Parts: sequence; C-alpha cells; structure tokens
Amino acid sequence: MSGFRTFLLASSLCTLMAPVSVWAQLANGFVPVTDELLENPDPQDWLMWRRTQDGWGFSPLDQIDRTNIASLELVWSQALNEGTVQEGTPLVYDGIMYMPHPGDMVQALNAATGETLWEYRRERPEDLLDYLAFSDTNRALSIYGDQIIFTTNDDYIVGLDVRSGEVSWETQIFDFHTHPVQQSSGPIIIKGKAVSGRTCQPPAGPDACVITAHDPETGEELWRLNTIERPEEGDSWGDLLWEARWHVGAWMMPSYDPELDLIYMGTSVTAPAPKYLLAGNDKNYLYHNSTLAIDPDDGHIVWYYQHLVDHWDLDHPFERLLVDTLVAPDPAEVAWINPVIDPDKQYRVLTGIPGKTGVVYTLDRETGEFLWARPTVKQTVVGDIDGTSGVVTVNPDMLFQQAGDTREVCPSAQGGKNWQAGAYSPQTNMMYYSLQNTCFDVTAILEEPDQETSYGIIGREKLAPDAPGLGSVYAISAATGRTAWIFNMPGTALSLLATGGGLVIGGDIEGNVRAFDHESGEVLWEINLGSAVTGYPVTYAVDGRQYLAVSTGPSVTTNNQRRILPDLKVNNESRLYVFALP
Repeated sequence: MSGFRTFLLASSLCTLMAPVSVWAQLANGFVPVTDELLENPDPQDWLMWRRTQDGWGFSPLDQIDRTNIASLELVWSQALNEGTVQEGTPLVYDGIMYMPHPGDMVQALNAATGETLWEYRRERPEDLLDYLAFSDTNRALSIYGDQIIFTTNDDYIVGLDVRSGEVSWETQIFDFHTHPVQQSSGPIIIKGKAVSGRTCQPPAGPDACVITAHDPETGEELWRLNTIERPEEGDSWGDLLWEARWHVGAWMMPSYDPELDLIYMGTSVTAPAPKYLLAGNDKNYLYHNSTLAIDPDDGHIVWYYQHLVDHWDLDHPFERLLVDTLVAPDPAEVAWINPVIDPDKQYRVLTGIPGKTGVVYTLDRETGEFLWARPTVKQTVVGDIDGTSGVVTVNPDMLFQQAGDTREVCPSAQGGKNWQAGAYSPQTNMMYYSLQNTCFDVTAILEEPDQETSYGIIGREKLAPDAPGLGSVYAISAATGRTAWIFNMPGTALSLLATGGGLVIGGDIEGNVRAFDHESGEVLWEINLGSAVTGYPVTYAVDGRQYLAVSTGPSVTTNNQRRILPDLKVNNESRLYVFALP
C-alpha cells in the first residue's frame, strides 16, 4: 500500500536473531487482544499507555522488589529513530514488544532479547513541518484484535498487522494543509473503539478541535466530539462567532470506567489565552481546561467539570486516575473541601493532577461532583474553589486587561505538571507525581486575536522562589490528600511507574533513573543513562522473568528547561534500555 515502508526480516535471518517460539507465536500463534483482556490484562503484559484503563501506571509484578532492586542489570538496549521529540511507551504482549519511535516509526521486538521482528516506517509528506512544528511525537500505540493502531503526524489513524507490520487500513482524520492538528499521543481502545484526541492549531479552526472514535478493525470513523461549545449550545464564549473559537485540544490519552461506561478526557487552553482578547474575563469558554465524561457509544458529554479559566497556557489534558477509596481530606493540607463528604463512605473517584497548575482535584467520577482539591508546587492562578459547588475562582491579580500587561505567574506554561505521567499504587493508596517548581514573567502582546501568534502571550521561565530544585516527586494519599514524602532534585523529574514490588520508578532530565520505596521515598537504586529519560517506563515479564524498560531522548519540555539549568550537561540520544535481575 502507498504511504509506508515495512521491513520484514527473512525467515532464515529471524531464526538466527529470535527464538523460533517467539517468531512462531507472532506469525502463526497470535491470540487476538479483546476488550476483556484490555480490562483485565495479564500481569506479564503492558497493553496500553498506562497499562490499564484506570490510568494507574501500576504493574502487579513483584519479582523485582525493594530487597533486590539494587542488583538490577542492563539486559539489552536498542537505538531509537532520531527526531525532535522522543516520549514513547512500549507495549508488551505475550513476549513481544511494540515500540513507537519518533517520526512515525514502529518496531516489533523480542521483549526478552531486543531482536527486531519487523519495522514500519511511514513515508511522511515533505511539507509536514511547514504546518506542524513538532511532527515527531508518538507517545503511545494501541493493540486490539491482531492490529497495532496509532495516530500519525500527518493526521491519519493507521492499523498495522501485528504479524508483519504491513498496513491493514488507514483513515485520514484531517488534511493537515487545511486543518493542521497535532496527533501526538495515540489512541486508547475503549469498548471496541479506538478513541483519540489531538491539539488543533488556530489556523485549523474550531472544526478540528475533536475527540474521535474509530473502528480498530477497519478504521471507519464512528463518532467525533467537538471540544468547543457551539453558539447554539450556550453563551460561555459570549457572542463570538464559531469561526473565532480556537484551540481547545485534547492532546493526551483518556481513562475509562467499564462499570459506569464513561470515558474521562481532559482539554487544553483556548487561543489566544488572555480572555480580554475573546469575549472578556467573565466568560468560561467551555469546554477548555475541563474534564469531560463521555459516553463511548455516541461520543456525547455526560458531565463536565472545569478546572480553571486559563489566561496563561496552563493546559489540563493529563491523565485521570480512577480509584475507589474512602475520602477524608485533611484540612491541614487540603485547601478546598466539599462540606458534605462522608468520611466513612467508599467513593468512586476521579483524582490526580490533571493540569499544569499542579493542583490535585478529586471528583465523584459518576456525577462530576467536586470532593476536594489541594495545591502542590507554588501556584498563583487558582484563587479559591467553592467546596459546595466546585466552582473555581481565578486570582484576579493574575488577569490581563490589555496588551502590555505583565504578570509573574506560577507555575510557568511548562508546568507544574506536564505530559510526564504520574502513577498510583493500590498497595499504598497513594498517587505519585513528578512536578516542576517553575514560574514565569508573562506579558500579553496582542490587541486582537491572531492565528499566527496563537496564545497571545510571551514569557520568560524561571525557577520558583525558594524552590529546593527544579524537580520534585510527590507521594500523596488518595484518601486524605496528605503528602507522604517529597523527593527534590536539581533537574526536571519525568514519568513514573509503580509496581507490586513496592517500588516507584522514574527518570529525570539529567539522565538519572531512580527506584524509590513507595512508602518512604528512600532511593533504593539509581543509574545514569547519559540522556534525559523522556519515555514512559514500563515493566513486564517473559517466561517468568521481570523486565524494566525505560527510554531516553529529547522533548520540548526538557529542551526548554535547559534555559533554567544553563550548566546542565546531558545528551539527547534516543535509546531504549531494558533491565532485569541477574
């Protein structure tokens, strides 16, 4: 088929490079992946971005634990395709790893040895960079039936045969020439549908700001949900025409509760960001910076909660953790509490840090009712949250009234939190987050909206006042909101993984990978890989042996924050590393 190149190793070479059993399993004995398997995955596998639909980033594997992690050794390593952004997540199913590379490349690998089984490279349009600035990002793949499914940087969704890497189908979602959207995060399979979001650059207009669902077997589009309220649906954008409503993206992946049958997905800022440039500072501009609870059958919004009316590019599209827990927030650390919470009741909550502010929000995930919220890193934009209604009031001192207004805002547009994923452990009922202690001096620069200037602000990022370092890892109780421990570091902390062995594992901008005791935060193992650890770490097992996979490379966030850390000396090599016990 046109538009791709697949390299399938000859059978004689494969016999030399990979155990016959692995090759035979891939070629002839592949067991299709079902909805039931995705809802209850085998502990040895990692079948989606955060392993499970609840967004936890937790593996029950416990062969590698607190007593033996210090003995971990490198088993194999693999160079990744070069590109401007490397933030990939390996999928592992029945001993085979499927790895997304920068630049729309996918490999199938023997997960125990690293030998390549097949490789797919998409032929990308020569003018892609003229329309999309960061066209290398590919954070995650999906697997369903016998297909590997991913969204491409030239705005297609593609299905690859797991046995060969050949294209089974491809569906164009947008023509990037007329509707440039950035599809950086890939789909999640939910109820037999490949659900994906995207950014929508202002020249694309509001029609491009959509969450879509596709048939993972054929590529047929099943529904699309617009993330911007239409004029006939309400007045949250004032009297702005439809064509003037821009840039409410959903550029990270959703979570899903199969019992409630609800998808949970977050959204981003408007463009421009300062609201004096739109319909005024008193409007809400739905559905930006919100959690959307979505019906997977037809894509309609069941409920929404808006976390912040955003004037500074403080997106809220990040992972939502779905947890069943007692809810008894501690007023000593939790700033905003719903007064009707029953501390003896088990709640089905949506929790975590959904946005760049670093504020933890906990909602009833069935109804969207606000339960509690608390800050973590320094933030100056959320002034108050009404405990009863959950309505968020913006700090009026941070608002822009006209071009030229300058504010010191914390965190910066790099976060707080960003695309780096946190994790949750059911063993401790704690969530773990890598956060950044940043602020920026930001100026509004437009007299009227301008698609080319996008956000309408310009700022200089800096370390937050009195911060112990740029990066911090927080451990926070999902029940009480109390901080169990904090680990501070000079550089940016990156994505985390929690395991049944009592470990929290993650890397940083300086190339360090650390394993923390999930209860105390004690560092039990540390290694330096020489490049920023930008990929999402995963753990899996093959033939009874547990492995840990981490990857390095460049990212927009880590590259930008080198300005705060001018003395930082670290490479940007894109490479995958796999460790195991001796």
